[in-house]
Order: sequence, then structure tokens, then C-alpha cells
Amino acid sequence: MKTIIPVARDIKSLRKRIVRWRGQGLKTALVPTMGALHDGHLSLVDAVHKKADRVVASIYINPTQFAAGEDLSTYPRDEAGDLKKLKSHKTNLAYVPDNTEMYPDGFSTTVSVSGPANAGLEDKHRPHFFDGVATIVAKLLIQARCDIAIFGEKDYQQLLVITHMARDLNIPTQIYGGETIREIDGLAMSSRNMYLSDKEREIAPSLHKVLQDTAEKLRAGKVPKTVLASAKRTLTKTGFKTDYVEARNAETLAHLTPGKDEPVRLLAAAHLGKTRLIDNIAV
Repeated sequence: MKTIIPVARDIKSLRKRIVRWRGQGLKTALVPTMGALHDGHLSLVDAVHKKADRVVASIYINPTQFAAGEDLSTYPRDEAGDLKKLKSHKTNLAYVPDNTEMYPDGFSTTVSVSGPANAGLEDKHRPHFFDGVATIVAKLLIQARCDIAIFGEKDYQQLLVITHMARDLNIPTQIYGGETIREIDGLAMSSRNMYLSDKEREIAPSLHKVLQDTAEKLRAGKVPKTVLASAKRTLTKTGFKTDYVEARNAETLAHLTPGKDEPVRLLAAAHLGKTRLIDNIAV
């Protein structure tokens, strides 16, 4: 397939280009993605252009973060479309490895995470998820050896897990978070939004609206337990099946300490039909 931007499909090709840039004194950045790119992904590309001289975007659907019965086989794929979008945002290189490159025969080492990964949020409902994420992100960071990497705040727990993982393993890449990009009606952009039916798409922005209302009540000093219970009831009445709505310490995801002045993050996950939506906002 004729490509419209340079594409590396193996580690050797990836490193060859990055080593050349670094030899020229250029700062490099990595934007890891699973493809099916939308404006949220592209905002991360734009953000790191302000911090680096060259930007690499990876496209790889990581099988180890999907459990049996999840949407690995149906996860949206559009490499040609993704490359066109990356070109329009001046991406310098796309890294598009396959499974044999990332998990060759005999692969037997994984990263096991704790800390923010054991907060009783995503880990409670997808217990396989963060070890798979940490393993693939560690591999990408080590393979690329970029100066910085950026991950979206929409996956807030994931961002904290990756930040702690890079720090704990002494991976020198600096981790940044990119703000959540939303549709006009407030729905956080996600590749999985395309799973929503027309009716579900009308309902979906209610998740963000409930979070906004809940955050306002928390800022006003209302009792968190009462406010969060009310948010769950509202989501249920609206048509969601809620996994969690939680207010946590924004730096550790630990439960809040009554009377303590601490940064707070409000996080939620809920199913709408067959689609699972996640969102979070600062309080």
C-alpha cells in the first residue's frame, strides 16, 4: 500500500529514524493510539508539536488489554484513514507494528501494576486491563525511546497508571496528559462512540451532564456519599447501567479523607446498550 507519511512497521525501522533525529539534536514525542483516530487523538498530536520537534504516532490494537467477550475482533480499524489524518496534523512518522513484532513467539514477560491500578474503578470491572496496558506502553516507550509521550485524560486512571509505571521502572520518557476533547453536546470523544445507536447517541451526553452537576454539588460542600448515590440513580433513570461514579483523590485515586483539603477527580463508567462509556472531570 502506498503510504502518505513515513510508516515504520518494525522496531529497527522505528529506532533508525528516531536515532537520526536525536543525532540532529531534535526532541521527539510519541502519541500511542489504537487507531480509529478522532479529534481527541489528533489534539494530542497537536499538543506535542508544541513540546517536540518530531512526532511519532503509533497505531496498534493491543490484544492483551482485551478480555474474552470484549470487542477486540470488532474494534474499528482504518489504517488508510488514520494515516491521512496524521498527515493533516503534520505527524512525522507512523509506527504500525503487527502482533508478531510486539509479541513474538516465546514472549513471556509482562508488567504487573499496583498503586492507581488497584483503585476499585476500571480495575474492578476490567481486572485484566491495566497489566495489558502497562506492558504494551512500556514496550512502546522502550522501543521508541522518545523524549516525551502523551496520553488523553479521558482515560484518567490509565494516565496515572502509565505515569507511575514509567517513574517506577526508570523509563526516561516524560509523560504528559492531554485534555479530554468533547463533542459539541459534551460527550467525550472515543473510538467506541460509533457503536452507539442514534437513540443511544442522544442519551450519551447525559453522562457528562451528570458529572458536571455532581461536581457542582461537591464544590458546594454537599456530602459526597449522598451526591454520588444521587448521580447513580439519575444515570439509571436516564438509561445507563452504571459501573461506578466516584470522587477520588486526583493524584492517587485513593478514597477521599473527610475534612481534608485535597485535589478531587470525579470519575464514571456506565453502559449504554452494548457500549461502555467512561468520563471524568476535575472538581
